[in-house]
Amino acid sequence: MRCIADTAPRPFEGHPLEPIAGGEVFLRNFHPRDIPRIAEIVAEALREHYEPSLYTSLSQQWPSGFMVAQDRAGIPQGFLLGVNQVPGEARVLMFAVEARWRDRGVGAHLMDVFLQRCKARGMVRVTLEVRVGNRTAIRFYTRFGFSVMDLLKGYYSDGENGYQMTRDI
Repeated sequence: MRCIADTAPRPFEGHPLEPIAGGEVFLRNFHPRDIPRIAEIVAEALREHYEPSLYTSLSQQWPSGFMVAQDRAGIPQGFLLGVNQVPGEARVLMFAVEARWRDRGVGAHLMDVFLQRCKARGMVRVTLEVRVGNRTAIRFYTRFGFSVMDLLKGYYSDGENGYQMTRDI
């Protein structure tokens, strides 16, 4: 049941994901009710924990930069949170897909749509950070044209180093 004061989710400005795993996943914009599930995905995939209010405040900065891949039941199975804090430059702040949905095109579609939105918004560059030990993610980003620009010593909360990666649009 929805509270009358609860805002309805914004519809996605594009199309559902191409049929992935039998057409079981669809793309839409973030809604605050997604926070508990997104926090679970962040803890598992990114090994980080953030205050729930962070997701809401970041979503307000660039609403269409925060995309959620949901299953048919409406449960988030992945997301990409992009921000635009520097003129002409987008940043992938958080990006993760639930383990059982990886290697099925969900992450690739999220990235494709994000890059399209960046271009439409006039961005000229996209940056992101990734754990040095996350070889799978580094290969994924490299396939999308990102390259390592800098080593970020002790960047993550557990002390692991990160790479800053970037690509032009």
